[in-house]
Amino acid sequence: MPPRNEQPIANAKVAAIFAAAKPAMRRKLLALRKLILETAAESRDVAAIDETLRWGEPAYVCKTGSPIRIAPSKSEPTRKYAMYFICTTNLVDSFRTLFPNVFRYQGNRAIEFDLHDDVPIPELKICISMALTYHLKKKS
Repeated sequence: MPPRNEQPIANAKVAAIFAAAKPAMRRKLLALRKLILETAAESRDVAAIDETLRWGEPAYVCKTGSPIRIAPSKSEPTRKYAMYFICTTNLVDSFRTLFPNVFRYQGNRAIEFDLHDDVPIPELKICISMALTYHLKKKS
């Protein structure tokens, strides 16, 4: 059963990915999931979110934006985790311009966190919102 105020995971394959993660990593990944879903719910511009798997990782997809994936970091999967974005977008470059000293970036594809990091929630919510409305911004 999910913690109070947390949306249940309807997709059994996504739920299995979270369940298979070690407890410390699971807590961090579920916190990112919660932040993505909260940010989407707070915006009237974001289309419905589909929680699915992409490349075997939980992904959050909507018609108005670019997909966001969350997973342990490829470089250090037991100690770091990341929020991944489509590398052909300018999203990570935009985040780097807005928040040059707030996040650690993996090239043009991810924001990376250490298991012991305090996640800068207000700034990350801006990044999430930018991703979830990416196609709207491209059109204007």
